[in-house]
Amino acid sequence: MNVETLWLALLGLLLAGYFVLGGYDYGAQMLHPFLREEGSLREEGSGLPREASGGLPREASGGAVCCERNGALDAVAPFFLGNEVWLVAFTGVLFGAFPHLEGTLLSGLYPLIVAILVGLVLGNAAVQLRGRAADARARRRWDALVVLGGALPAVAWGLVVGLLLHGVPRRADGGFHVGLSALASPFVLACGVTAALLFAAHGAAFVALRSAPALAARARRLGTGLLRATAAVGCLPVLLTLFGAGASLTNPGAAAVVTALLAAAVAGAWWALALGHRARAFAATCCATALPVLLVGAGHHPYVLTSSAGFGITVREAAADHATLVVLSGFGVVVVPLILAYQAWSWWMFRGRTGMRHPHYF
Repeated sequence: MNVETLWLALLGLLLAGYFVLGGYDYGAQMLHPFLREEGSLREEGSGLPREASGGLPREASGGAVCCERNGALDAVAPFFLGNEVWLVAFTGVLFGAFPHLEGTLLSGLYPLIVAILVGLVLGNAAVQLRGRAADARARRRWDALVVLGGALPAVAWGLVVGLLLHGVPRRADGGFHVGLSALASPFVLACGVTAALLFAAHGAAFVALRSAPALAARARRLGTGLLRATAAVGCLPVLLTLFGAGASLTNPGAAAVVTALLAAAVAGAWWALALGHRARAFAATCCATALPVLLVGAGHHPYVLTSSAGFGITVREAAADHATLVVLSGFGVVVVPLILAYQAWSWWMFRGRTGMRHPHYF
């Protein structure tokens, strides 16, 4: 295995890791309105429950405020911003090790990259500012932004995977550009919807793993329904590919194996959630969210980017020169173990269910 392939494997590992870790962030945000826990109402300035003031409304009791607990958001709170480290690392490797791919890919997928970044900014701001809302109407507005901040990147990442599988349109000057016609492809749209449903199910599995029993049961029920929907919608891209209107694959055999593994992971997650095996369900959804990255890599190898017209950029063409990759390898040997160590430490420190070991963050 040459150094270019090793760096491509690292690039795929970082993106797959982000899909797993950022994916349950997206899912928890999308499911936030369905997994909230209503707490007691407390008197402003006194710390007394609303019942102590005779159950009077805010105006009559001198200003009672609702202490609503965010069940889904509490589950992801300790990891919420830390998971973005994987996206930063992926971007760094893309810029450093694959400059030719970065210049082509980011400019070609510019609308979707902007959508992902807008969703991340909106979602992160809304999650943290929602608790400062003055009234229920303001909280509802922040809730809408929380959901949008999870759904927009989830759908956009699904569209990116769909476009990479289908082939990115090539302009006359040799560059790539994504127009409305490319995004309106049934295959690409089906990939976007499937990804959003899969991330939502992944978030439900994570909330079920992390939350107190009552909320975990609600998350399990949501997760099983979302996994059924993922399987149903996910059949459409497969059928379109079989009829020649879907993915343009260099290695259809390898892609078929990965697709079968993806289907097995979704089915295993549904089975585990239905039986109440929360850890097994989350492990299965982790595999399911990581496998689309492998599907793109295995289906197109040795190409890293292809067009619907058959033009492609190979790994060697996209990578930096050999000397640069050797120098960068020294940084990779240090940085990647640090990322893995940080992730393991944070999971260990915040292990256990929310509401039982840890405070409510948002």
